[in-house]
Amino acid sequence: MLGRVRKRCKRLTTIVTAQSQTEGVQHLKRVLSLWDLIIYGIVAVTPSAPATVYGVAEVQSHGHAVVTILAGMVAMVLTAISYGRMASLYPSAGSAYTYVGRSLHPYFGFVAGWAMLLCYVVCPLFCVMYGSMALQRAVPALPYPVCAALFAIGITFLNLRGIRSTAHANDVLCAFMFVVLLAYIGLAIHYISARHGVGGLFSIRPFYQPASFNVGDIARATSFSALTYLGFDAVTTLAEDVKNPRRNVMLAAVLVIVFTGVFGGLMVYLGQLVWPDYQTYQNVATAFIEVTGRVGGVFLFQAVALLLVIANIGSGITTQVSAARLLYGMGRDDVIPRRFFAHLHPVRNTPNRNIWLIGIFAYVGALVMSYELTAEILNFGAFLGFMGVNLAVVWQFWVRREEKHHREFFEDIVLPGLGLVFCTAIWLGLGTPAKIAGAIWFAIGFVVLAWHTRGFREGVVLPDPANYE
Repeated sequence: MLGRVRKRCKRLTTIVTAQSQTEGVQHLKRVLSLWDLIIYGIVAVTPSAPATVYGVAEVQSHGHAVVTILAGMVAMVLTAISYGRMASLYPSAGSAYTYVGRSLHPYFGFVAGWAMLLCYVVCPLFCVMYGSMALQRAVPALPYPVCAALFAIGITFLNLRGIRSTAHANDVLCAFMFVVLLAYIGLAIHYISARHGVGGLFSIRPFYQPASFNVGDIARATSFSALTYLGFDAVTTLAEDVKNPRRNVMLAAVLVIVFTGVFGGLMVYLGQLVWPDYQTYQNVATAFIEVTGRVGGVFLFQAVALLLVIANIGSGITTQVSAARLLYGMGRDDVIPRRFFAHLHPVRNTPNRNIWLIGIFAYVGALVMSYELTAEILNFGAFLGFMGVNLAVVWQFWVRREEKHHREFFEDIVLPGLGLVFCTAIWLGLGTPAKIAGAIWFAIGFVVLAWHTRGFREGVVLPDPANYE
Protein backbone atom coordinates (compact mmCIF):
# COMPACT_ATOMS: atom_id res chain seq x y z
CA MET A 1 0.00 0.00 0.00
CA LEU A 2 2.70 2.48 0.99
CA GLY A 3 4.59 1.64 -2.19
CA ARG A 4 1.62 2.65 -4.33
CA VAL A 5 1.12 5.78 -2.28
CA ARG A 6 4.81 6.66 -2.69
CA LYS A 7 4.61 6.28 -6.47
CA ARG A 8 1.53 8.47 -6.61
CA CYS A 9 3.15 11.11 -4.39
CA LYS A 10 6.30 11.14 -6.54
CA ARG A 11 4.24 11.52 -9.69
CA LEU A 12 2.19 14.26 -8.05
CA THR A 13 5.32 16.08 -6.86
CA THR A 14 6.76 16.00 -10.39
CA ILE A 15 3.58 17.50 -11.77
CA VAL A 16 3.35 20.20 -9.09
CA THR A 17 7.01 21.14 -9.68
CA ALA A 18 6.49 21.38 -13.42
CA GLN A 19 3.36 23.42 -12.89
CA SER A 20 5.07 25.93 -10.59
CA GLN A 21 7.98 26.28 -13.01
CA THR A 22 5.73 27.05 -15.96
CA GLU A 23 3.38 29.22 -13.84
CA GLY A 24 0.35 27.72 -15.53
CA VAL A 25 1.45 28.45 -19.11
CA GLN A 26 1.93 24.83 -20.13
CA HIS A 27 -1.09 22.52 -20.10
CA LEU A 28 -0.18 19.30 -18.37
CA LYS A 29 -1.54 15.84 -18.95
CA ARG A 30 -4.46 14.78 -16.80
CA VAL A 31 -2.98 11.81 -14.98
CA LEU A 32 -4.05 12.24 -11.35
CA SER A 33 -6.86 10.10 -10.01
CA LEU A 34 -9.39 10.90 -7.31
CA TRP A 35 -7.28 8.88 -4.87
CA ASP A 36 -4.20 10.97 -5.70
CA LEU A 37 -6.09 14.16 -4.86
CA ILE A 38 -7.39 12.73 -1.60
CA ILE A 39 -3.89 11.72 -0.49
CA TYR A 40 -2.56 15.16 -1.40
CA GLY A 41 -5.39 16.87 0.48
CA ILE A 42 -4.94 14.75 3.62
CA VAL A 43 -1.21 15.53 3.64
CA ALA A 44 -1.96 19.24 3.16
CA VAL A 45 -4.46 19.36 6.05
CA THR A 46 -2.52 16.75 8.10
CA PRO A 47 -4.27 14.11 10.25
CA SER A 48 -2.83 15.73 13.38
CA ALA A 49 -4.60 19.06 12.77
CA PRO A 50 -7.29 18.51 15.46
CA ALA A 51 -4.55 18.12 18.08
CA THR A 52 -3.55 21.77 17.64
CA VAL A 53 -7.03 23.08 18.51
CA TYR A 54 -8.25 20.45 20.97
CA GLY A 55 -7.44 22.13 24.30
CA VAL A 56 -8.58 25.66 23.50
CA ALA A 57 -11.75 24.40 21.78
CA GLU A 58 -12.51 22.23 24.80
CA VAL A 59 -12.15 25.13 27.23
CA GLN A 60 -13.98 27.70 25.09
CA SER A 61 -16.91 25.33 24.45
CA HIS A 62 -16.97 24.13 28.09
CA GLY A 63 -16.41 20.48 27.21
CA HIS A 64 -18.00 20.32 23.74
CA ALA A 65 -14.93 20.33 21.47
CA VAL A 66 -16.24 17.49 19.29
CA VAL A 67 -19.33 19.58 18.51
CA THR A 68 -17.12 22.41 17.26
CA ILE A 69 -15.15 20.03 15.01
CA LEU A 70 -18.34 18.66 13.44
CA ALA A 71 -19.95 22.10 13.09
CA GLY A 72 -16.85 23.35 11.31
CA MET A 73 -17.01 20.32 9.03
CA VAL A 74 -20.49 21.30 7.82
CA ALA A 75 -19.34 24.81 6.87
CA MET A 76 -16.25 23.49 5.12
CA VAL A 77 -18.09 20.78 3.15
CA LEU A 78 -20.39 23.44 1.71
CA THR A 79 -17.39 25.62 0.90
CA ALA A 80 -15.55 22.67 -0.67
CA ILE A 81 -18.47 22.19 -3.05
CA SER A 82 -18.15 25.85 -4.07
CA TYR A 83 -14.40 25.45 -4.59
CA GLY A 84 -15.00 22.39 -6.73
CA ARG A 85 -17.51 24.17 -8.94
CA MET A 86 -15.20 27.14 -9.46
CA ALA A 87 -12.27 24.80 -10.18
CA SER A 88 -14.28 23.29 -13.03
CA LEU A 89 -14.46 26.77 -14.59
CA TYR A 90 -10.85 27.79 -13.97
CA PRO A 91 -8.84 24.54 -13.98
CA SER A 92 -5.47 26.24 -14.43
CA ALA A 93 -5.89 28.34 -11.28
CA GLY A 94 -6.97 27.35 -7.81
CA SER A 95 -7.39 30.17 -5.35
CA ALA A 96 -10.00 32.43 -3.83
CA TYR A 97 -8.21 35.38 -5.46
CA THR A 98 -8.80 34.02 -8.96
CA TYR A 99 -12.34 32.79 -8.37
CA VAL A 100 -13.54 36.01 -6.74
CA GLY A 101 -11.63 38.32 -9.07
CA ARG A 102 -12.91 36.68 -12.25
CA SER A 103 -16.48 36.13 -11.08
CA LEU A 104 -17.22 39.31 -9.12
CA HIS A 105 -14.69 42.09 -9.70
CA PRO A 106 -10.87 42.42 -9.71
CA TYR A 107 -11.07 44.70 -6.66
CA PHE A 108 -12.95 42.01 -4.74
CA GLY A 109 -10.34 39.58 -5.97
CA PHE A 110 -7.71 41.84 -4.45
CA VAL A 111 -9.56 41.66 -1.11
CA ALA A 112 -9.59 37.85 -1.29
CA GLY A 113 -5.93 37.80 -2.33
CA TRP A 114 -4.96 40.19 0.45
CA ALA A 115 -6.80 37.95 2.93
CA MET A 116 -4.89 34.94 1.61
CA LEU A 117 -1.63 36.85 1.93
CA LEU A 118 -2.44 37.34 5.61
CA CYS A 119 -2.77 33.55 5.95
CA TYR A 120 0.50 32.96 4.11
CA VAL A 121 2.41 35.41 6.31
CA VAL A 122 0.93 34.19 9.61
CA CYS A 123 1.13 30.43 8.87
CA PRO A 124 4.92 30.20 9.48
CA LEU A 125 4.42 32.12 12.73
CA PHE A 126 1.78 29.63 13.86
CA CYS A 127 4.04 26.69 12.94
CA VAL A 128 6.96 28.18 14.87
CA MET A 129 4.71 28.89 17.83
CA TYR A 130 2.97 25.53 18.10
CA GLY A 131 6.03 23.52 17.13
CA SER A 132 7.97 25.29 19.88
CA MET A 133 5.28 24.48 22.44
CA ALA A 134 5.31 20.82 21.40
CA LEU A 135 9.11 20.74 21.57
CA GLN A 136 9.03 22.26 25.04
CA ARG A 137 6.60 19.56 26.21
CA ALA A 138 9.02 16.91 24.90
CA VAL A 139 12.10 18.65 26.36
CA PRO A 140 10.89 20.76 29.33
CA ALA A 141 14.42 21.97 30.10
CA LEU A 142 14.43 24.07 26.90
CA PRO A 143 12.98 27.56 27.50
CA TYR A 144 10.25 28.59 25.07
CA PRO A 145 12.31 31.47 23.52
CA VAL A 146 15.09 28.98 22.76
CA CYS A 147 12.62 26.55 21.16
CA ALA A 148 11.16 29.36 19.05
CA ALA A 149 14.65 30.45 17.96
CA LEU A 150 15.56 26.88 16.99
CA PHE A 151 12.38 26.57 14.94
CA ALA A 152 12.57 29.96 13.22
CA ILE A 153 16.29 29.70 12.46
CA GLY A 154 15.97 26.08 11.37
CA ILE A 155 13.22 26.54 8.79
CA THR A 156 14.78 29.79 7.57
CA PHE A 157 18.17 28.13 7.09
CA LEU A 158 16.65 25.19 5.21
CA ASN A 159 14.69 27.50 2.90
CA LEU A 160 17.73 29.71 2.28
CA ARG A 161 19.65 26.61 1.29
CA GLY A 162 16.86 25.71 -1.11
CA ILE A 163 16.17 22.38 0.58
CA ARG A 164 12.71 21.07 -0.31
CA SER A 165 10.82 18.15 1.13
CA THR A 166 10.54 15.07 -1.08
CA ALA A 167 7.60 12.84 -1.83
CA HIS A 168 9.32 10.06 0.10
CA ALA A 169 9.67 12.27 3.18
CA ASN A 170 6.01 13.25 2.97
CA ASP A 171 5.06 9.60 2.62
CA VAL A 172 7.07 8.63 5.71
CA LEU A 173 5.71 11.55 7.72
CA CYS A 174 2.12 10.73 6.80
CA ALA A 175 2.62 7.06 7.66
CA PHE A 176 4.23 8.00 11.00
CA MET A 177 1.29 10.29 11.82
CA PHE A 178 -1.25 7.57 11.16
CA VAL A 179 0.68 4.94 13.13
CA VAL A 180 0.94 7.21 16.18
CA LEU A 181 -2.63 8.51 16.00
CA LEU A 182 -4.09 5.05 15.42
CA ALA A 183 -2.05 3.83 18.40
CA TYR A 184 -3.60 6.64 20.46
CA ILE A 185 -7.11 5.66 19.33
CA GLY A 186 -6.52 2.02 20.20
CA LEU A 187 -5.00 2.81 23.60
CA ALA A 188 -7.75 5.32 24.38
CA ILE A 189 -10.42 2.71 23.63
CA HIS A 190 -8.60 0.23 25.89
CA TYR A 191 -8.22 2.85 28.64
CA ILE A 192 -11.91 3.77 28.64
CA SER A 193 -13.26 0.23 28.37
CA ALA A 194 -10.92 -1.01 31.12
CA ARG A 195 -12.31 1.57 33.55
CA HIS A 196 -15.92 1.93 32.50
CA GLY A 197 -16.63 -1.16 30.42
CA VAL A 198 -17.51 -1.25 26.76
CA GLY A 199 -20.56 0.89 27.49
CA GLY A 200 -18.24 3.69 28.57
CA LEU A 201 -17.19 4.16 24.96
CA PHE A 202 -20.64 5.44 24.10
CA SER A 203 -21.58 8.67 25.82
CA ILE A 204 -23.60 11.75 25.00
CA ARG A 205 -21.48 13.83 27.38
CA PRO A 206 -19.01 15.12 24.73
CA PHE A 207 -21.99 16.28 22.64
CA TYR A 208 -24.28 17.65 25.31
CA GLN A 209 -23.75 18.60 28.94
CA PRO A 210 -26.84 20.47 30.19
CA ALA A 211 -24.98 22.45 32.84
CA SER A 212 -22.41 23.92 30.44
CA PHE A 213 -24.00 23.75 26.99
CA ASN A 214 -24.14 27.27 25.54
CA VAL A 215 -24.71 27.93 21.86
CA GLY A 216 -22.80 31.23 21.93
CA ASP A 217 -19.75 29.65 23.54
CA ILE A 218 -19.83 26.72 21.12
CA ALA A 219 -20.08 29.10 18.16
CA ARG A 220 -17.11 31.06 19.52
CA ALA A 221 -15.11 27.85 19.92
CA THR A 222 -16.08 26.73 16.41
CA SER A 223 -14.54 29.93 15.05
CA PHE A 224 -11.28 28.75 16.60
CA SER A 225 -11.43 25.02 15.88
CA ALA A 226 -12.23 25.63 12.19
CA LEU A 227 -8.46 25.99 11.89
CA THR A 228 -8.51 22.18 11.67
CA TYR A 229 -9.62 22.29 8.04
CA LEU A 230 -7.33 24.95 6.60
CA GLY A 231 -5.42 23.62 3.61
CA PHE A 232 -8.21 21.56 2.04
CA ASP A 233 -8.29 23.95 -0.93
CA ALA A 234 -4.83 22.71 -1.95
CA VAL A 235 -6.55 20.05 -4.07
CA THR A 236 -8.02 22.75 -6.34
CA THR A 237 -4.51 23.84 -7.37
CA LEU A 238 -4.22 20.49 -9.21
CA ALA A 239 -7.44 20.90 -11.18
CA GLU A 240 -5.51 21.07 -14.46
CA ASP A 241 -3.83 17.73 -13.81
CA VAL A 242 -6.68 15.54 -12.60
CA LYS A 243 -8.87 13.20 -14.60
CA ASN A 244 -12.47 14.37 -14.84
CA PRO A 245 -11.91 17.61 -12.87
CA ARG A 246 -15.58 18.58 -12.80
CA ARG A 247 -16.27 15.56 -10.64
CA ASN A 248 -13.02 14.67 -8.92
CA VAL A 249 -11.87 18.06 -7.61
CA MET A 250 -15.12 18.68 -5.78
CA LEU A 251 -15.40 15.09 -4.56
CA ALA A 252 -11.80 15.02 -3.33
CA ALA A 253 -12.18 18.31 -1.43
CA VAL A 254 -15.39 17.09 0.23
CA LEU A 255 -13.93 13.69 1.12
CA VAL A 256 -10.78 15.26 2.59
CA ILE A 257 -12.92 17.45 4.84
CA VAL A 258 -15.23 14.59 5.83
CA PHE A 259 -12.26 12.36 6.62
CA THR A 260 -10.64 15.12 8.68
CA GLY A 261 -13.89 15.80 10.52
CA VAL A 262 -14.71 12.16 11.25
CA PHE A 263 -11.16 11.05 12.09
CA GLY A 264 -10.45 14.22 14.06
CA GLY A 265 -13.86 14.06 15.71
CA LEU A 266 -13.11 10.52 16.90
CA MET A 267 -9.75 11.64 18.32
CA VAL A 268 -11.38 14.53 20.17
CA TYR A 269 -14.36 12.45 21.35
CA LEU A 270 -12.07 9.84 22.89
CA GLY A 271 -9.94 12.59 24.42
CA GLN A 272 -12.98 14.06 26.12
CA LEU A 273 -13.89 10.66 27.60
CA VAL A 274 -10.31 10.04 28.73
CA TRP A 275 -9.96 13.49 30.32
CA PRO A 276 -13.48 14.79 31.13
CA ASP A 277 -12.33 17.65 33.37
CA TYR A 278 -11.12 20.18 30.80
CA GLN A 279 -10.17 22.67 33.53
CA THR A 280 -7.22 20.62 34.79
CA TYR A 281 -4.85 20.69 31.81
CA GLN A 282 -1.32 21.76 32.59
CA ASN A 283 -1.11 23.61 29.26
CA VAL A 284 -4.32 24.20 27.31
CA ALA A 285 -2.57 24.71 23.96
CA THR A 286 -0.87 21.29 24.13
CA ALA A 287 -3.65 19.51 26.04
CA PHE A 288 -3.92 16.73 23.47
CA ILE A 289 -0.35 15.66 24.26
CA GLU A 290 -1.35 15.33 27.92
CA VAL A 291 -4.33 13.17 26.96
CA THR A 292 -2.13 10.81 24.96
CA GLY A 293 0.21 10.55 27.93
CA ARG A 294 -2.67 9.42 30.13
CA VAL A 295 -3.59 6.52 27.83
CA GLY A 296 -0.15 5.57 26.51
CA GLY A 297 2.33 6.68 29.13
CA VAL A 298 5.61 8.48 28.52
CA PHE A 299 6.29 6.70 25.22
CA LEU A 300 3.09 7.87 23.50
CA PHE A 301 3.43 11.31 25.13
CA GLN A 302 6.86 11.74 23.58
CA ALA A 303 5.79 10.20 20.25
CA VAL A 304 2.88 12.62 19.84
CA ALA A 305 5.04 15.57 20.87
CA LEU A 306 7.63 14.49 18.28
CA LEU A 307 4.88 14.06 15.68
CA LEU A 308 3.67 17.63 16.23
CA VAL A 309 7.22 18.99 16.16
CA ILE A 310 7.99 17.28 12.84
CA ALA A 311 4.62 18.22 11.35
CA ASN A 312 5.18 21.89 12.19
CA ILE A 313 8.71 21.81 10.81
CA GLY A 314 7.38 20.52 7.50
CA SER A 315 4.49 22.98 7.45
CA GLY A 316 6.77 25.82 8.52
CA ILE A 317 9.21 25.17 5.68
CA THR A 318 6.43 24.96 3.09
CA THR A 319 4.45 27.97 4.27
CA GLN A 320 7.52 30.16 4.74
CA VAL A 321 8.74 29.60 1.20
CA SER A 322 5.19 30.02 -0.16
CA ALA A 323 4.83 33.36 1.63
CA ALA A 324 8.27 34.46 0.44
CA ARG A 325 7.42 33.57 -3.16
CA LEU A 326 4.11 35.38 -3.01
CA LEU A 327 5.86 38.50 -1.69
CA TYR A 328 8.39 38.09 -4.50
CA GLY A 329 5.59 37.96 -7.06
CA MET A 330 3.98 41.07 -5.63
CA GLY A 331 7.33 42.86 -5.64
CA ARG A 332 8.08 41.76 -9.20
CA ASP A 333 4.72 43.19 -10.31
CA ASP A 334 5.44 46.37 -8.32
CA VAL A 335 2.45 45.92 -6.00
CA ILE A 336 4.92 46.35 -3.12
CA PRO A 337 8.45 47.87 -3.33
CA ARG A 338 10.27 46.00 -6.08
CA ARG A 339 13.85 46.66 -4.94
CA PHE A 340 13.48 44.73 -1.70
CA PHE A 341 10.78 42.12 -2.34
CA ALA A 342 11.70 41.15 -5.92
CA HIS A 343 15.32 40.42 -5.04
CA LEU A 344 16.62 36.90 -5.75
CA HIS A 345 19.79 35.34 -4.42
CA PRO A 346 22.35 35.42 -7.27
CA VAL A 347 23.43 31.80 -6.75
CA ARG A 348 20.49 29.90 -5.26
CA ASN A 349 17.80 31.90 -7.07
CA THR A 350 15.68 32.12 -3.92
CA PRO A 351 13.86 35.21 -2.57
CA ASN A 352 16.28 35.28 0.37
CA ARG A 353 15.30 38.70 1.70
CA ASN A 354 11.67 37.65 1.92
CA ILE A 355 12.64 34.38 3.60
CA TRP A 356 14.64 36.31 6.20
CA LEU A 357 11.75 38.73 6.70
CA ILE A 358 9.22 35.94 7.25
CA GLY A 359 11.63 34.12 9.59
CA ILE A 360 12.24 37.21 11.72
CA PHE A 361 8.52 37.97 11.85
CA ALA A 362 7.78 34.37 12.88
CA TYR A 363 10.30 34.48 15.73
CA VAL A 364 9.30 37.89 17.07
CA GLY A 365 5.61 37.07 16.70
CA ALA A 366 6.07 33.79 18.57
CA LEU A 367 7.44 35.75 21.52
CA VAL A 368 4.85 38.55 21.68
CA MET A 369 1.63 37.05 20.30
CA SER A 370 -0.67 34.51 21.92
CA TYR A 371 -1.41 31.13 20.41
CA GLU A 372 -5.17 31.82 20.33
CA LEU A 373 -4.78 35.21 18.63
CA THR A 374 -2.44 33.79 15.98
CA ALA A 375 -4.87 30.99 15.14
CA GLU A 376 -7.81 33.38 14.93
CA ILE A 377 -5.91 35.77 12.65
CA LEU A 378 -5.32 32.81 10.36
CA ASN A 379 -9.04 32.08 10.36
CA PHE A 380 -9.84 35.77 9.81
CA GLY A 381 -8.08 35.74 6.44
CA ALA A 382 -9.07 32.23 5.42
CA PHE A 383 -12.78 32.54 6.09
CA LEU A 384 -12.98 35.91 4.40
CA GLY A 385 -11.65 34.14 1.31
CA PHE A 386 -14.11 31.26 1.79
CA MET A 387 -17.00 33.72 2.01
CA GLY A 388 -15.87 35.24 -1.28
CA VAL A 389 -15.75 31.86 -3.04
CA ASN A 390 -19.28 30.96 -1.92
CA LEU A 391 -20.56 34.33 -3.09
CA ALA A 392 -18.70 33.93 -6.39
CA VAL A 393 -20.59 30.69 -7.09
CA VAL A 394 -23.95 32.40 -6.62
CA TRP A 395 -22.90 35.26 -8.88
CA GLN A 396 -21.25 33.10 -11.54
CA PHE A 397 -23.90 30.41 -11.88
CA TRP A 398 -27.13 32.16 -10.93
CA VAL A 399 -26.74 35.88 -11.60
CA ARG A 400 -24.45 35.79 -14.65
CA ARG A 401 -25.45 32.23 -15.56
CA GLU A 402 -22.47 30.45 -17.04
CA GLU A 403 -22.79 29.53 -20.72
CA LYS A 404 -24.76 26.31 -21.29
CA HIS A 405 -25.61 26.22 -17.61
CA HIS A 406 -29.23 25.83 -16.55
CA ARG A 407 -29.99 27.51 -13.27
CA GLU A 408 -30.52 25.10 -10.38
CA PHE A 409 -31.88 26.76 -7.26
CA PHE A 410 -30.51 24.16 -4.85
CA GLU A 411 -27.02 23.98 -6.39
CA ASP A 412 -26.66 27.65 -7.33
CA ILE A 413 -28.36 29.35 -4.38
CA VAL A 414 -29.00 27.02 -1.43
CA LEU A 415 -25.64 25.22 -1.13
CA PRO A 416 -23.32 28.22 -1.67
CA GLY A 417 -25.75 30.43 0.26
CA LEU A 418 -25.57 28.13 3.28
CA GLY A 419 -21.79 27.97 2.89
CA LEU A 420 -21.68 31.76 2.91
CA VAL A 421 -23.90 31.94 5.99
CA PHE A 422 -21.89 29.35 7.96
CA CYS A 423 -18.52 30.87 7.00
CA THR A 424 -19.79 34.36 7.85
CA ALA A 425 -20.99 33.11 11.24
CA ILE A 426 -17.59 31.56 11.94
CA TRP A 427 -15.83 34.74 10.80
CA LEU A 428 -18.05 36.96 12.96
CA GLY A 429 -17.44 34.65 15.92
CA LEU A 430 -13.72 35.42 15.97
CA GLY A 431 -12.41 37.38 18.94
CA THR A 432 -12.18 41.16 18.92
CA PRO A 433 -8.33 41.24 18.95
CA ALA A 434 -8.27 39.14 15.75
CA LYS A 435 -10.79 41.45 14.12
CA ILE A 436 -8.75 44.50 15.08
CA ALA A 437 -5.59 42.92 13.68
CA GLY A 438 -7.46 41.99 10.50
CA ALA A 439 -8.85 45.52 10.18
CA ILE A 440 -5.33 46.96 10.42
CA TRP A 441 -4.15 44.52 7.78
CA PHE A 442 -6.92 45.54 5.41
CA ALA A 443 -6.30 49.22 6.07
CA ILE A 444 -2.77 48.59 4.81
CA GLY A 445 -4.23 46.69 1.86
CA PHE A 446 -6.50 49.63 1.02
CA VAL A 447 -3.48 51.93 0.87
CA VAL A 448 -1.58 49.42 -1.30
CA LEU A 449 -4.56 49.05 -3.64
CA ALA A 450 -5.05 52.83 -3.92
CA TRP A 451 -1.35 53.33 -4.68
CA HIS A 452 -1.15 50.47 -7.16
CA THR A 453 -4.26 51.60 -9.09
CA ARG A 454 -3.32 55.30 -8.98
CA GLY A 455 -6.28 56.24 -6.86
CA PHE A 456 -8.54 53.45 -8.20
CA ARG A 457 -8.28 54.80 -11.75
CA GLU A 458 -6.56 51.69 -13.13
CA GLY A 459 -7.13 47.97 -12.98
CA VAL A 460 -5.51 45.73 -10.41
CA VAL A 461 -3.38 42.64 -10.92
CA LEU A 462 -2.39 40.70 -7.82
CA PRO A 463 -0.21 37.59 -8.25
CA ASP A 464 -2.20 34.41 -7.83
CA PRO A 465 -0.94 32.55 -4.73
CA ALA A 466 -1.55 29.27 -6.55
CA ASN A 467 1.44 30.06 -8.79
CA TYR A 468 3.81 30.32 -5.83
CA GLU A 469 3.00 27.29 -3.73
